[in-house]
Amino acid sequence: MLPIRRLAAAALLFTSVSAPALAADSIRVLAPTWPGFAPVFVAMDKGYFKELGLTVDMRFEDDRANVMAAMARGDIEVDMRTVGEHQGRPRDAATPGVIIGTIDKSVGGDGVIADGSVASVRDLRGKTIAVEPNIPARLLLQMALKKDGMSLNDLKIKEIATADTVAVFADTGIAAVGTYQPFLSQAITATPARKGKILLSSKDSDIIIDVITARQDDIAKSPKKYQNFLTGIYRAIAYYQADPAGFIKLAAPHYNLSEAEVKEVIDTSLLYTPLDEVKALIGAPGKPGGFYEVFNTVMQLNIENGAADAKLPAAGQIDPSVIAGVTAAKP
Repeated sequence: MLPIRRLAAAALLFTSVSAPALAADSIRVLAPTWPGFAPVFVAMDKGYFKELGLTVDMRFEDDRANVMAAMARGDIEVDMRTVGEHQGRPRDAATPGVIIGTIDKSVGGDGVIADGSVASVRDLRGKTIAVEPNIPARLLLQMALKKDGMSLNDLKIKEIATADTVAVFADTGIAAVGTYQPFLSQAITATPARKGKILLSSKDSDIIIDVITARQDDIAKSPKKYQNFLTGIYRAIAYYQADPAGFIKLAAPHYNLSEAEVKEVIDTSLLYTPLDEVKALIGAPGKPGGFYEVFNTVMQLNIENGAADAKLPAAGQIDPSVIAGVTAAKP
């Protein structure tokens, strides 16, 4: 079985009581159990961070509330999630953390599956759609509806846990399910009578992007530390491009998966973002890249569907100064 995109294998939180004082060359990270973040582990295993004089401690945590609380307390310096999750409630302009880079984008890992009788999102009007709150598939659905002059208000939304996708899709009263891999494929295979199909997929969109968020105060104190952190990550991505099998061999144990399972996830669900692409996306100080438009598009969707309370401008949530200082990332 492929890994559950937003299910933690181990929720190992830092606590404000036991967390030791950090040297300037240390970074603590929380991220979901998703192989899109594997370059951090590979950079650790390859010694890239060590070569740069940096110690990185990365742990899994899926509960967004726990992550934001840890960031607010100063128990971690870095959080990695989708851009949509970065924006979500209860974030406002005073919440710690700005985006300093991207690490991967979903190209099939998220989507909406529908009964065979559903030809387009227009056919969903008045029907029951099952989807977990604040997952990427919900944004994909909302964006597609908006293009057709519709909104989530035109549907009957049933909130579910994504892990229940297969059972939910077996209910003929559910016209479609917003989900992610592996449940997306499993549900279609498990219920052939429904003639299920992928109605919407992240492979057709550029808004499901995983970002690297860091505390502003620590960036101000140690900008070079974060340049080194990004350098290590993009070196690991370059290593993947040069030797996918070697990368996967290192990544698999961190997720308790076989190498074949990790390969399948990467091949069918995500693309890592290499340094040159990230530089173009983020841009430079005074010269915003294309990611600003993505941020604003997702922000508006989150406001409209009630996933966010504060409409945050991209310029206040993206810091291009760190990536601008990263000059090379060769394996």
